Amino acid sequence: IYLGPWPKDVGIIALELYFPSQYVDQTELEEFDGVPTGKYTVGLGQARMGFCSDREDINSLCLTVVQRLMEKNALSYNSIGRLEVGTETIIDKSKSVKTALMQLFENSGNTDVEGIDTTNACYGGTAALFNAVNWVESSSWDGRYALVVAGDIAVYATGSARPTGGAGAVAILIGPNAPLAFERGLRGTHMQHAYDFYKPDMVSEYPVVDGKLSIQCYLSALDRCYSVYRNKIHAQWQREGSDKSFSLEDFGFLVFHSPYCKLVQKSLARLMLNDFLNHPSPNTETGPFTGLEAFRDVQPEDTYFDRDVEKAFMKASTDMFERKTKASLLISNQNGNMYTPSVYGCLASLIAQHTPSQMAGQRIGVFSYGSGFAATLYSLRVTQDHIPGSSLDKLVLSLSDLKTRLDSRKKVSPALFSENMKLREDTHHLANYVPQGSVEDLFPGTWYLTRVDDKHRREYARRPLDDDLPAESERVRSSTFLLSMTSPAGVATLYSGGDHLNCLLL
Repeated sequence: IYLGPWPKDVGIIALELYFPSQYVDQTELEEFDGVPTGKYTVGLGQARMGFCSDREDINSLCLTVVQRLMEKNALSYNSIGRLEVGTETIIDKSKSVKTALMQLFENSGNTDVEGIDTTNACYGGTAALFNAVNWVESSSWDGRYALVVAGDIAVYATGSARPTGGAGAVAILIGPNAPLAFERGLRGTHMQHAYDFYKPDMVSEYPVVDGKLSIQCYLSALDRCYSVYRNKIHAQWQREGSDKSFSLEDFGFLVFHSPYCKLVQKSLARLMLNDFLNHPSPNTETGPFTGLEAFRDVQPEDTYFDRDVEKAFMKASTDMFERKTKASLLISNQNGNMYTPSVYGCLASLIAQHTPSQMAGQRIGVFSYGSGFAATLYSLRVTQDHIPGSSLDKLVLSLSDLKTRLDSRKKVSPALFSENMKLREDTHHLANYVPQGSVEDLFPGTWYLTRVDDKHRREYARRPLDDDLPAESERVRSSTFLLSMTSPAGVATLYSGGDHLNCLLL
């Protein structure tokens, strides 16, 4: 057990992202659905939507992303002391996805791994992340890493909400001395009861959605979280002897939970409205607030659907959006809404499209939202160390292939996409079921469902990284290696080796 000083710079050390190998084009989907041109591509800001066949479920997504992170970073499963999953994709009302992931740990012999699943719409991944950070900063910490997994399959019934779907998973390695450190005490949270989006049908993947209420809840939560965050950072600065006022310019970058890209652009404009209303005497003659004097006395709660306010502040925030947020929307635009991983896909997109020197020293604002509803605005501080081989350099390098991976996916016709959705709908919770989807279309190294037996137990295999090997007998071999933990005093040194048999029974 580690009993040294408070761990320093606890945060994100590594991040891995998984999305499906197939997508439907939103322009083609507009034509297929018979809606006006631009409804999905311009109105929502979406270009492509990733989706899963019946070969993939929440367990397989999470198995894939965890093993990829462990392999990419040459990590021993013994080095993980906490693993928590955030998801709203429920295939079992009792057994957690976390317990399914423990099968990856079997050869290591490591069963001393805290954490289970956390659920509240799209917020579960953030709650799991906070729990991981809190664990590392607590007296319970034993010097090992925490691993946070967020994954979901976002599907909707036929209709206007269907193009806002998507699927994917992220795995986030948490520990001290991180290149992306959580800023202590700087979290603004808002929790409230509402039926904006919920899933009361226990046998269906589809949610019940009140679209207008959901947007109102999202924007009102953003207002409240920003107000709380701003008050907390002001209090911090005052304790340090500074009377400086906080504004959006104090964020180097801003990423948001992204149900669809257009809402993110509107959200940044919303925060600029907050800055404008909070400013004691804004300059409306020059600068970002030019020409906005007519909106000086508006009440935020009256403006959620005010087109004039929205248009004016979206125009005023255009430059800021280009500089601080636009790059974060790569995955959202190309893959759609992943639910719990959504905001972390935005973080990965941001990192993937900047150099270590561009990221170094920046404050990243992160807004996470989950319907029902729960939301937090918090911030990460990027390390100043961006030299080649640094932890920041390794993190950026590990995500540098995102665009290439997105471009390597297979485009599927809207008709075939619709058939896949119908197949998932009909077979979502069947026993004695053998999936029909193609294994060959999956990315190498992807876990997939092979069958569901008569007791609803799920069996999986992994598509080999080397296509010359059969999936059922594939083994991932790792030679014995030494892993030095990134704790303040080099707390533990672990050794690992051996074979991992990749055919699971859940």
